[in-house]
Amino acid sequence: MPTISDMVHRYHDTVNHARSANTARTYAHGMESFLTILKDNGIDPELTSIKELSEDHVALFITNLKQLSPASERLYLAALTGFYEFLAAENSQNINLAKIRLLIRQRARRPGIRLPQFPKYAIEDVLVKAEELHKKPSQDVQEQYRNYRDRAFLLTLADTGLRIHEACALRRGDIDWSTRQAVIIGKGDYQAVIRFSKRSIQALKAYLTIRGQMDGATGKAISSLPVFARHDKGAGNKIKPLSTTSGRAIVNERVKDFLGAEAVGTITPHSFRHYFVTRILNDTGNLKLAQTFARHKNISVTQRYAHLVDNELDSEYQQIFDQEE
Repeated sequence: MPTISDMVHRYHDTVNHARSANTARTYAHGMESFLTILKDNGIDPELTSIKELSEDHVALFITNLKQLSPASERLYLAALTGFYEFLAAENSQNINLAKIRLLIRQRARRPGIRLPQFPKYAIEDVLVKAEELHKKPSQDVQEQYRNYRDRAFLLTLADTGLRIHEACALRRGDIDWSTRQAVIIGKGDYQAVIRFSKRSIQALKAYLTIRGQMDGATGKAISSLPVFARHDKGAGNKIKPLSTTSGRAIVNERVKDFLGAEAVGTITPHSFRHYFVTRILNDTGNLKLAQTFARHKNISVTQRYAHLVDNELDSEYQQIFDQEE
C-alpha cells in the first residue's frame, strides 16, 4: 500500500506534466507544507498509508496556514484540493470532495482585492509617439523592422486587450484581415475571438508588408509564421517569434525612449490591458461588454476597473472640495 509521500510524489509528476512551471513550483511548495504540518502533528508521511488520510487533515492544514498571506493560503489550498482530486481519480481513497470544498469555503480567508493601477495619460503619450515610429529614420533594415514592429506591437496591446503571451503567440494565419478578428487560445486554454482597431490592423499590415521578402524566403507556409518576430543579430534572417521576455523588453525600451528612464517599470505590457478595459468602461459604461471584450471569466474582475471611470463621483467630489471660497 502506497504511503502519503508516495502519492504526493505521483501527484507532483502529474502536475509537472499538466501545469506551467510556475504553477508546478507553487503546488510543490504547498504540498511540502502539507507534509511538514502532518509530521508536526504526529503523522509521518513516509510511513503512513494513504488510506489513513482523510478530509479532516484539510482542516488541520487550514488551521496551520494562518501565518501566510490570504493569497498564498488560497494557492496552497488549491494545490491540496488538486491532490485530493488526484487521489479520488486514482481510486486510492474514498474522498468526499464536496466536504473538502465546503471546509475551504468556510474556513479559508479571502484575499483582499487589489485595484488595478496604471498611468493612463503616460500610456496615451506612449501610444501617440508609437504611431509615428515607422517614420523614424533607421540606420539599417533591422532597425526599420523593429520600428514598424514595435509600433504594431504597442498599438495591438492597447487596442485588443491581449495578454503579453497571447500577443507573442499570434500567427499570421490567426488573423482574418477582412473582419479584423483573430481566434486565439487564451488564458485557461479557452478559445476566444479578439478584435483589432483600424489603427492596429493598419500598423500590422504595414509591418508585415515590409517583412514580406523575409517571410517568403523561409519556405514555410505564411500562415504558420509569427505575427511579431525578432529582428536582432541572434535571429539573423530567420523568422523567430518574440518571447514574452522580448515583448516586455520592447515595452521598457519604448517607454524609456518616449518618457525617459525614470518611467521604466511604471508601464508594463499588462498596463495596456488595464488601459483597454478602462477605455471600454469609460466610453460605454457597460460592465458586461467590458467583461466580454476583456475575456474575464468572472465579472468581479471587471468590476475592479469601475472605480477608475466613475466620472460622476469625480464631479461630485470636486463640487464639494474644490469650490472657490
